[in-house]
Amino acid sequence: MKDQGLEYAGFWVRTGATIIDAILLMMVTFPVLISIYGWGYFDPNLYGFVAGPADFLISWVLPAIGIVLFWVYKQATPGKMAVSVKVVDARTGNSPSVGQAMGRYLAYILSSLPLGLGFLWVAFDGKKQGWHDKLAGTLVVREAKNAVPVEFVQPKSE
Repeated sequence: MKDQGLEYAGFWVRTGATIIDAILLMMVTFPVLISIYGWGYFDPNLYGFVAGPADFLISWVLPAIGIVLFWVYKQATPGKMAVSVKVVDARTGNSPSVGQAMGRYLAYILSSLPLGLGFLWVAFDGKKQGWHDKLAGTLVVREAKNAVPVEFVQPKSE
């Protein structure tokens, strides 16, 4: 099934969305972390990779939960909303399931290795999927502007 109103979202628009999300996340987390750990939080010699339990919760756990919930309920993080793209199930075009969203988030680890190749893959893939999208069975799409329309693969009925 082709959706003439949608196209695959490419590398640069997705990079822009990621930058927006990173800035928003820093605006929320840094003041809280500084209030807990002080300005020494930014000194790797003082705290290392994780400053403590509050850092782990605020920097790792809560953002992961938030991102998964945004993908499931809004189909986009605030950065993706700002650039008008959304994450969808590659088969149906609907919102990704909780399992897909969690798998996509965890697959970010694989996409970052080696040297972010799984993210860079978006620039060369026909469906503009990164490794995390392929593993989770998701697509990132936006309103069509003249590109190849998105094709969703419907399950065969028995």
